Amino acid sequence: MVKVTFLAKQKVEEYKGRVTGFDILQSDVLKEAVALRVNGELYDLSREIKSDTEIEVIQLSDEGGLDIIRHDAAHIMAQAVKELFPNTQITIGPTIQDGFYYDFATDRAFTTDDLATIEKKMKEIVKSNHRFIREVWTRKQAIDFFSSIGENYKVDIISSIPDGEDLTVYRQGDFVDLCRGPHSPSTGRVKAFKLMKVAGAYWRGDSKGPMLQRIYGTAWRNKDELNTYLERLEEAEKRDHRKIARDMDLFHIQEEAIGQVFWHEQGYVLYNTLESYIRRKLINNGYFEVKTPILVNKELWEKSGHWDKFRETMFVVDESEGKELAIKPMNCPCHVQIFNSHTRSYRDLPIRMAEFGACHRNESSGSLHGLMRVRGFTQDDAHIFCMEEQINSETVKFCDLLKEIYSELGFNEVFVKFSDRPNVRAGDDEVWDRAEKALLEAVKEAGLIYELNPGEGAFYGPKLEFVLKDAIGRSWQCGTLQVDFILPERLGAFYIGADGQKHHPVMLHRAILGTFERFIGVLIEHYAGKFPLWLAPTQLAILTVTNEVDGYAAEIGNVLKEQDVRVKTDLTSEKISYKIRLHSSNKVPILWIVGKNEVANKTVSVRNLGSGKQESFPLEEAIELLLKSIKLD
Repeated sequence: MVKVTFLAKQKVEEYKGRVTGFDILQSDVLKEAVALRVNGELYDLSREIKSDTEIEVIQLSDEGGLDIIRHDAAHIMAQAVKELFPNTQITIGPTIQDGFYYDFATDRAFTTDDLATIEKKMKEIVKSNHRFIREVWTRKQAIDFFSSIGENYKVDIISSIPDGEDLTVYRQGDFVDLCRGPHSPSTGRVKAFKLMKVAGAYWRGDSKGPMLQRIYGTAWRNKDELNTYLERLEEAEKRDHRKIARDMDLFHIQEEAIGQVFWHEQGYVLYNTLESYIRRKLINNGYFEVKTPILVNKELWEKSGHWDKFRETMFVVDESEGKELAIKPMNCPCHVQIFNSHTRSYRDLPIRMAEFGACHRNESSGSLHGLMRVRGFTQDDAHIFCMEEQINSETVKFCDLLKEIYSELGFNEVFVKFSDRPNVRAGDDEVWDRAEKALLEAVKEAGLIYELNPGEGAFYGPKLEFVLKDAIGRSWQCGTLQVDFILPERLGAFYIGADGQKHHPVMLHRAILGTFERFIGVLIEHYAGKFPLWLAPTQLAILTVTNEVDGYAAEIGNVLKEQDVRVKTDLTSEKISYKIRLHSSNKVPILWIVGKNEVANKTVSVRNLGSGKQESFPLEEAIELLLKSIKLD
């Protein structure tokens, strides 16, 4: 007898004999169900439930259900490729945001025509409605099978799985793949998908390993969702920050400084405007700003633990005296040195230390992407040194500040992921227990809705990841807050408590933008270059109809510059229609057009970006309206 508690209904039922999801769910529920969560573990609907349990039904309408369908699609694609190109070896095929991919080892260079052929074969497999059948195999059985069919990469994967761990494979028709699962009941559940592109990928991400071919695909609940996604991709292509940056002359990146940004005048104005805005917010919220060295002796990185964890991504410099220096990949150990430069009292805490810190990481060239993934970047970094009992209040204050900044930057839809301990981490379980408990309590006190992100915590502690949605519905993880009991102890940080004894502070690592480079990339795409007036690199352009009014235009420009308006005065002899097109393509929010009539009447003709209308205003009124519009309340 198996006792099953249905969590959604808080209902308990008892069943005799073999019990699976197919046995206990009603027919109307089974139509939408794709899997079960059994005592927290995902199960296929056909997998036997052997003991008393609590279950949740994973439906197609759930995000988890859609993820399973995408996993199904990856297996269907692998089967299609094997049937079409039998000499291909299959490797791994995970789900990713909005889709899936599978890596293939083959001498054939997949083409766009091949993708169409594979997609056609996938539709045949879906129509066949093969059942996904889970089987548990021994290590020997799995190695023998995959060796016999020439799937050497699968054998390599099996060899890396710890002894004693169950090996599971899934069958669909004649196709067998190594997989943890779960899967939906059958291939027929995959209703809407499309193969997107082919890219190169190294086996296990190692540039010294074999080069594979990665086919990306997307899968959705239905064709309407698929079409909506494809339309969103079209819009995203129009908003590509690299293209807009060229049009607006914001920045460029070149091979001689790969992964690093050459900021042009307009781009650096945008950068500085954002930095000044963040600096004001920090000062008003009790932070002070510091600056720490870029080159730091490896001894500090060894003490902090970063040398073992991040050595491969550090740029290391051999000093003439035989010492190794590393260009810092993060700021936290340096901030601890500033904390340690004085004897601190509990009365001094919390200490909120901020830095716009220039960091460098040796990211692989293949992963670099415009501003979104670079090697040289600046973090809006800060560390809060506090007592354990201050974690809650400091977390709440930080979350309030983050939400305020995101809102003023135009992002009102924000959600939170709670990331707990990763497999590779510093510190023992007792310390992690305390850190996770403290952060979870703080999240609840802050009134945040969160989802669990298992195993994705930072090296030193659990963290919150703040994910915002842009204008076309894409998610961007930007802000973070990490609770760290470990680094202060490793680096000898202490304060004198009320008891007169030394105590290690808790260190809260926090960022709101993440990096300026990436966040500016997100802003460019969110606004499609049409920034709000206060943030726009050029807020106003004054365009002359004739050179006879150059003096009037220049005089207005000088008045506005004295008011700190970012204004450009176009006194060229080009036609006014050309000037309007030029500055509109540069995404200047407001154009003031002046001709002989405007000079005679002391007026300006105002034209807003995206509008074909012009409206005349007395000069003083136009200036007053402009300054009021620029002000960020």
